[in-house]
Order: sequence, then structure tokens, then C-alpha cells
Amino acid sequence: MSADHDGGPNSVPEGIFKAYDVRGLYGEQMDGDTAYLLGRAFARVLADLRGKPVSDLRVGVGRDMRLQAPEMAGRLRDGLIAEGAHVLDAGMVGTEMLYFMVGARELDGGAMVTASHNPKAYTGVKLVREGALALSGDTGITAIRDLILAGLGDAPDSGGSAEDVDIASEFRERALSFIDVDALKPLKVVVDGGNGMAGEMVGPLLDDFPIELIATYWVPDGNFPDHEPNPLLPENREFIIERVRSEGADLGIAWDGDADRCFFIDDRGEFVDGDFLTALLAELVLEKVPGADILYDVRASRAVPDTVAAHGGTAHINRVGHAFMKRAMKEIGGEFAGEVSGHYYFRQFYNADSGTIPALLVLELVSKPGRRLSDLVGELRSKYFISGEINSEVADPEAKMKAIAEQHPDAEIAWLDGVSVDYEDWHFNVRPSNTEPLLRLNLESLVSREDMEAKRDEVLAFIRS
Repeated sequence: MSADHDGGPNSVPEGIFKAYDVRGLYGEQMDGDTAYLLGRAFARVLADLRGKPVSDLRVGVGRDMRLQAPEMAGRLRDGLIAEGAHVLDAGMVGTEMLYFMVGARELDGGAMVTASHNPKAYTGVKLVREGALALSGDTGITAIRDLILAGLGDAPDSGGSAEDVDIASEFRERALSFIDVDALKPLKVVVDGGNGMAGEMVGPLLDDFPIELIATYWVPDGNFPDHEPNPLLPENREFIIERVRSEGADLGIAWDGDADRCFFIDDRGEFVDGDFLTALLAELVLEKVPGADILYDVRASRAVPDTVAAHGGTAHINRVGHAFMKRAMKEIGGEFAGEVSGHYYFRQFYNADSGTIPALLVLELVSKPGRRLSDLVGELRSKYFISGEINSEVADPEAKMKAIAEQHPDAEIAWLDGVSVDYEDWHFNVRPSNTEPLLRLNLESLVSREDMEAKRDEVLAFIRS
């Protein structure tokens, strides 16, 4: 695939512009020319959002370890410079390090060249404005798409510039500020970097702790020779589960490709669901910041609001997706937010999601006397019985969701994100996919696992009928 340097109707496929990022197959849907156009259009959209000329913009750029990332980041940087912006290039970093740079250095925005957890063939860009606030479909990405498809014209000769910067030490100092390092006790920890950015980003911090680190797939490698960098897929976490068990480790931690999400395996080798981890992190955050506001998404177990209330905080339910979560955190003044998908956000980290800070907090949590991760999660597993997310292909998702609401006239119905159906001792949410004709079900019972499974099967039968 090749794009004209000024864009135009046939320059890029519209499908690469997603709800939360720009992403596609390298060589078929996106290439260096696409990145150049994205850089130019991003500069113009940022100038509009900031209410200043492009020549006054300071924009961060980072990239992950994917094979195409140096080319993509270099061409995106060229596009920003062509429009007149000043670029601070952080080089190869984890996504949250780019977010941190935008916040800490008070930049006007930032672009991270990454395809996150997607397979090797993909490339992409995550975009943020000032304060590391994410651009999404309705807050910037659509405008970038429209500019490119309309044609950008010739680039102005306006004297943009660039500098290379190293933010690693600043980032690590900020990450360490979230925990009491002296409270960490000797632990045996298996880590799986998935050949992504975790080894370079989190590794230097862990090396200084009193832990026996069993590092696997820790070296960044865009060929992903071991497994795809998506620990949400069960097949990609089989290895770390077996390693935690065989080593008798205290826990395991796995990251996705760009390392802005982390996932946990307890000392018994059981995967820790994201909503249960949100509840545990909320408890720890409330110890440090009493009375804080905590956000969680519509899919989550009631373990989250129950835990927040029990520890004196205020829980706020919110839409799924990092753009919505970050915006709500800023509006509410939330201290912490967690999503079922493994995104965890912190007010003192510019409301951005981090794969480093949750790992540090969990290490601190299990360093407390008698606080094995399996015991902490086991208390939740014995009370809250969750289905996990289950997808169903549906011809008309909107009509099906309306039918679901009508099917439950005695329940409390909410439409914050898809349809949420709440009873006293069970509840579920059904959301449409942003990109496919799918409905996603998350259901929970407070009665028993058998009750959850029966209700899950009943709701799925209705969805699929």
C-alpha cells in the first residue's frame, strides 16, 4: 500500500481509524506514508484543540519494539515537523512512558507508534492531547481521518524541529513514588514480557528490589518468537501459569506488547480477573488516600463498588474504554480507575493507564504479613461468581439489546454503555463491539457458581436466539 504525500480520497483505508487509535496491517493498510500523513493531520488537529498555531506546538513521539516501528515513528515525526511542530522523540519506550512525558513536560500532545497486543503483522498509533488525554473517534481521530481523506495539500515551509530525549529516569522516579519500597519483602516472581516493552521499562525497577526475578520473554523482539503479546488470551498465559506452579513462585506478572497493561497469576497458578484486581488495588489506594473517588467499568464485578464502600471510598461506574475513563477521572477527580481488560489508571500519573504501577502496588500488597495473593483473591472468588466476557454474533445488536431490556421488566435497567440489567443478587451487562456485529456479555451472580452458569446460559440463549 502506498499513500500520496498530501492524502486524498484513496490515500488510506477508512477502516484503520478505530474508536481509540489508528491501527492496521503493515504494508496492506498502513505504511510509512500513512504515518507521515498522520503526523501532518495530527499537528493540525492538535493546533485546533489547543487554540494555537502549529509552530507553537510541542509534541512527544515514542515507539515500541515492532519491526516497522522505527520507520513508522520516523515518518510520523517528519509529518509533524513538516507542519511546523517541535517534536520531542523519546525513542523506544513503553506506551505509558510517552503518556508520562506528555504530562510531565506539559506537551501539547503525543503519538505512540504501537499496535499494542496485536499480532506481528499489525502497526498503529495511539494519540493523546495535553495532559495525556486520549484522542478517540469523537474527540480527534475522526477529524484526523477527514483531513487526510480530503487531502492535506502541500506541507507549509514553517520550520519545524526535533530533539531526542531520555525520560527513563524521570519515569522510574515517578513510578516508585506510588509505593513504599522499604516495605517490600523477599519474593519469588515470574515475569513474562511477551518480547514486548516490559523488560526494558519495568525490568530496571524490579532488578533493584529484594525479589528473586524469574524473567521470561523479557527481551524486546518484534518477531514475537515465543507467543503473541496478549495475555488476555488464555493460550498466551499457559506458560506463565505453569512456570509459577513449577517454581513455587509467590506470583506471576505478564504484560501486553506495549506494556501499558499487566495481568497477574496468583501463587496457586490461577489467573486473577481484572475486576478482582481492581478491587484489591482500590483497597490499597484507599489506604494511601482515604475517602478517594474510584472509577470502574460497567462490566465489573460488584466486588469493586463493595470493596470501595467498605474502605470508605466513593465508587463511580463508567463507560468502557481508556478515552472515556481518563475523561471521567479528570472530571470527577478520581484517584484510581480500573477496567476488566487490565487497564489501570492513576490520578498522580496524569490519569493515564500504567502497566508498571499496578505491578509495583501488587508487590507491595503481597509483601504485607499473611497477604498471599491467592488468599486475597480467594475471598472475592468465594463471594462473587463472574462469567468473564462472552461474545455472540448478532445481526442487529441495537434491537437485541432493546429486547433484552424488555425481557427483564422487574430489573433496574441502565444504558450507560450497552444495556445493564441489575437484580439484587445477580446482574449483567451486554455491550456492542465497536468494530464487529457482536454483543459482549458479562454476568455475575452473588448466589453460587451454579447460579451464575444457569443465568449465563439463559441470557446467552436469548442473545443467540
